[in-house]
Amino acid sequence: MVKLSVIVPFYNVQQYAPDTLRSLLSNVREDFEFILVDDCSRDGTPEILARAERELPGAVLVRHEQNGGLATARNTGIDRARGEYLTFLDGDDWLAPGYFPRLLKAIEELGCDFVRTDHVQCTARSRSVHRVPVGRRNTVLDPRAAILPADRSTSVDYAYAWAGIYHRRLLDKGLLHFTDGLRTAEDRPWIWKLHREAESFAAVSLLGVFYRRGVASSLTQIGDVRQLDFIRAFDQVITETAADREAGVLLPKAVRTYCAIISHHLGSIERFEPAVARQLKSMSAAALRRMPQDVLDEALDSMDLQRATRLRRLRRRPAAAGVAA
Repeated sequence: MVKLSVIVPFYNVQQYAPDTLRSLLSNVREDFEFILVDDCSRDGTPEILARAERELPGAVLVRHEQNGGLATARNTGIDRARGEYLTFLDGDDWLAPGYFPRLLKAIEELGCDFVRTDHVQCTARSRSVHRVPVGRRNTVLDPRAAILPADRSTSVDYAYAWAGIYHRRLLDKGLLHFTDGLRTAEDRPWIWKLHREAESFAAVSLLGVFYRRGVASSLTQIGDVRQLDFIRAFDQVITETAADREAGVLLPKAVRTYCAIISHHLGSIERFEPAVARQLKSMSAAALRRMPQDVLDEALDSMDLQRATRLRRLRRRPAAAGVAA
């Protein structure tokens, strides 16, 4: 019986994959499996993974014939997973020794659907601890109650799939797959669905994931059209939340978060290629017009003047022909 399935997508990370794989080696247990998904890498990553398949106990190597993006690669791993519990790691991040056994022990003792953990963010030589925005620790909580309040950072804003562990019953309920083809913000609809539809969760003060920021090949560093998938991701959040039985309570949070992300991208628009920057403005304006307008009005009224002014100006932008999210 496989107790834990660890899903690790890799794409063109030959510089970082050896560190990732060494950290998995320090987390081996006979009832763990490590599903290594090569998302059609074009550098030295495939050779590194072929060696890991031989040397890492519990390794299962799966190769994509074409690049599908992080969401699709994770789904491939989920479909191959045999474990009672599932978790994730990205191919350029790494773990503390013995972290997964401690993480597994935490969820088994709590007996909940999923557990969320803190992590260490690594940018060049600097290290900073980032906490799950949940005050009560080591206590089983209602995931829906952790979505609000709308005007503060909550658990749905801490969307990292790798910062946690998930019971297989969530997979059986259809809650663990990601939206196929999303190339950025893939964690957003996923974490919202978990919090709306799972029955129990907990946050624990367990550090062991080291998240590498500032990687040149990361989509967070690249200003091309793939970045605009955040619009499709948040459109999904809005649509699904609008159909929820508590839509009136939850939509203000979803709309306000969407607005904040649009404003964030507009505030750093210079990092986008010129054609993509124009597309960002057009698609964001269209997204604002698609939102429930009364909820949007309340969200803008609650935001600081700079962000609210930026978004109101964008909202008035004439619709561009042929622009779709």
